[in-house]
Amino acid sequence: MKAAWLRQLRWRAAHWGWEAAQRAGAVTGDTPAGQRFAAFGRGSMAAFPPGSVFGEHWITVGEDTLIGAFVTLSAGMVPGQDLGPVPVLRIGDRCVIGRGGHVVAHHSLVIGDDVFTGPYVYITDQNHSYADPDVPIGRQMPVNAAVRIGSGSWLGAGAVVLPGACIGRNVVIAAGSVVRGTVPDRCVAAGVPARVVRAYAPGDGWSPLSGRVGPPLAGTEPVKRVAQPADPPG
Repeated sequence: MKAAWLRQLRWRAAHWGWEAAQRAGAVTGDTPAGQRFAAFGRGSMAAFPPGSVFGEHWITVGEDTLIGAFVTLSAGMVPGQDLGPVPVLRIGDRCVIGRGGHVVAHHSLVIGDDVFTGPYVYITDQNHSYADPDVPIGRQMPVNAAVRIGSGSWLGAGAVVLPGACIGRNVVIAAGSVVRGTVPDRCVAAGVPARVVRAYAPGDGWSPLSGRVGPPLAGTEPVKRVAQPADPPG
């Protein structure tokens, strides 16, 4: 009986201690960690424990934004790197960055307002170069291309947003998709690479579409409505 009581006591102590550490370690605009950012808006919070966080001087976070636990936010390749006079990573107001996500900026990465991401989403504006087939890829200079995610969009769990991606407003990116190029406003994109599978048309609602999302003319090629089978006779 005493041994069982001690086990319960240790269990309660461990969980109480962890919850206390989570509360105490949360980052807000008035904590020392929050004050390292170029801006960390009122009502915003980053949960504890964080992922890798560095280059805060080049990161801005808007108001009422929630950043989940184990989220990596980084600007630059290494801590202490000078990235110039303006922030390179901007996260808007009322966003939610899901647990375990990675938002990695080197050049220009802008996330609009009211953007929600599921867990383990990866967003970056830099990728490895492989132009020289005789040099190990890890030793070649990386390539940067600006990334923008429009306000009101939702990125499902495990989605990957690659350099050069421009995602419109009120867009759904399906879980596990890999996005490059331009995704138009008010559509659903899915797959590897992501393709537009549904779009909103006034008066017609959300309709299935076909059409590839990606360079060189992402989102600009005409898309054809997918023919739907007629309803069976009643």
